[in-house]
Amino acid sequence: MSTITFDTLKYVKQLEASSIASAQAEAFVKAQRDILSEVMEISLATRGDVQALEKSVHSDIERLERKMLEHDGRFSLLQWMLAAVLAVAIANFAKQYF
Repeated sequence: MSTITFDTLKYVKQLEASSIASAQAEAFVKAQRDILSEVMEISLATRGDVQALEKSVHSDIERLERKMLEHDGRFSLLQWMLAAVLAVAIANFAKQYF
């Protein structure tokens, strides 16, 4: 559980100065500390969280690079096929008009 550091004695003194009983002021401080710890635990990423995310992103990038290389050969074949179809179409067009 994450902890947050703040001056609890100063907080209690401020509450007591506002005419809040000492026992209530101490209860408020404990509740505030627990709430802040819970919020810190839920909303902040730890070093481990960041490292896990980094590993995940790197593996996703590597997988994407492999797929791109895998498909590169297919795109080359597709380019040649498209060039052949265009050549036949241009030849057909030239045959009809020239």
